Amino acid sequence: MSTPARNEPPIALRRLLPHTGELTADELVSELRPWDLATAQRPHVALNMVHTTDSRAAVDGRTAPISSVADRQLFHALRTRVDAIMVGAGTLRVERYGRMVRDPQRREQRRLAGLQPDPLAIVVSGSLELPADLPLLQDPDSRVVVITSSKGSIEAVRAEVTYLRYPGGVDLPDALAQLRTQTRVRSILCEGGPHLNASLLVGGLIDELFLTTFPVLAGGAGALSILEGAPLAAPVALSLLSLCESGGELFARYGLERPA
Repeated sequence: MSTPARNEPPIALRRLLPHTGELTADELVSELRPWDLATAQRPHVALNMVHTTDSRAAVDGRTAPISSVADRQLFHALRTRVDAIMVGAGTLRVERYGRMVRDPQRREQRRLAGLQPDPLAIVVSGSLELPADLPLLQDPDSRVVVITSSKGSIEAVRAEVTYLRYPGGVDLPDALAQLRTQTRVRSILCEGGPHLNASLLVGGLIDELFLTTFPVLAGGAGALSILEGAPLAAPVALSLLSLCESGGELFARYGLERPA
């Protein structure tokens, strides 16, 4: 979704809801304790996405053109508050993910919150079409779980890679249950892409949505939105939990009702 925020002074966000004030991205996320919201059956799952005002999730296939310093700071701050980060294979390939938390200060933030210094990386790849030279897979400090329907393995990787295999097709509800009970993952931050987002939503597996609205109109027929795939059986209602603004950019946090 974003490139690292390096040597950038903290941006003050103007909080509009639930009460007014100014705070940084780190101060905003310090209020979050998603690990307390997990159930015994599966982790708490939050989705973090950016889109344009006309709902494009990327421009020329990348999110960088619709990113800002404030968005990057929130992106990396959110990574300090979860046990694991989930991403689809397409997003992993395009964005060239590396170590999920590279900044030593952010790893220390995680430790002080009672989390492992490095989050678990969860990659969803049905076909396992992942090149071994991806920075994440070549990082010896990274732990990666690949959810796949393939019987194969990725050779010549330096990361610690394990697999959850579903020969009949990826079963996300079961995978999240396995991560909760066997790997003790309590909270997951999903960073897309749009097809993975839709699969999670259809399965009733998303609890929160962090949505940045970048103040541009990009146009483009058939452009990706934050959800792609078959239409939902019914619209999913959202509850606005907080809203911040910076330079015309809106940073919203929504709650989704868990299925009964």
